[in-house]
Amino acid sequence: MERPDLACPVPASPVPVTPSMQSRALAQLLMNGLRPIGDRLSITRNPALQMVREAFDGLGYTPLPRGTRVTAVADGEVRGVWVTGRQAVRENGVVLYLHGGGFISGSTRSHRHLVAALSAAAGRPAFLAHYRRAPEHPFPAAADDALAAYRWLLSSGYAPEEIVVMGDSAGGHLTAGLLADLSRRRLPMPSAAVMFSPFLDLTGAELDDRDAVRRDPFVPPRRARECGRSYAGDHALTHRRLNVLAASKRRWPPVLIQVGDTECLLGDSERLAESIRAAGGTCELQVWPGQVHVFPAFFRMLPEGRAAIRYVGEYVRATTTSAEVAA
Repeated sequence: MERPDLACPVPASPVPVTPSMQSRALAQLLMNGLRPIGDRLSITRNPALQMVREAFDGLGYTPLPRGTRVTAVADGEVRGVWVTGRQAVRENGVVLYLHGGGFISGSTRSHRHLVAALSAAAGRPAFLAHYRRAPEHPFPAAADDALAAYRWLLSSGYAPEEIVVMGDSAGGHLTAGLLADLSRRRLPMPSAAVMFSPFLDLTGAELDDRDAVRRDPFVPPRRARECGRSYAGDHALTHRRLNVLAASKRRWPPVLIQVGDTECLLGDSERLAESIRAAGGTCELQVWPGQVHVFPAFFRMLPEGRAAIRYVGEYVRATTTSAEVAA
């Protein structure tokens, strides 16, 4: 399938000029609370690793939006949960969601509230994939699991133009890596991809300089590099499946990236957008003022989070319609 043009334009960007009071308050809370702990605490070894995992999973006990259905899946090597938001139907297609958590944490429990909101906005079920985590299961375990989940959707009867791949933070890396794997293997591409604050350059080469200019309220550069090394394991960070920024972007579908301007990881999003466009692809990069890492996950308290998710739904509907016309 050739990369479709956006024959059905999406609405104007919802990015505001200034952050809301709620966003400023959240950034300050994280800056004063979590960031100092993250600066000091190594998180890839126990007992801190287990504490981080339990904290992430605790988010999964947040009540899901009314009408959400969750169904566990165990089919061979593929594990995950179907999360179907209110009025979401299979006829509209499917989302494959790859969760974040620095490759070491996050799970099908921690992200189901965000995925439920995205499913409802896009009007389609979402498969929240389980993947093996570092340090117990370093690269290529997670990347292989992401590829297996995509192939499983194809074998389950979903046409590639019905699939949209999404991921946040480390899940953004897995999303970009999946597209690169599909390109190398000449497998059919999904209709679109959406990334929230993707963590792409595992070397963290730019993070300290950006953090020195504007301190990230949430992500300490030291911890990002620690997670990247933990995931890479014995492999060099220059391995072609790890260095997703250098991967060929040929045949990539349209990509939407949403990121906050407070993030030390902002440069990763900017470099990915530039490389996609240089390869002749389509990438919409939205830089939201005052927003923290993966701000759509805070949609219950942030008006920007809710607006971002609504836009993702509109983007998915438009790109999928274009892909189906092209097919």
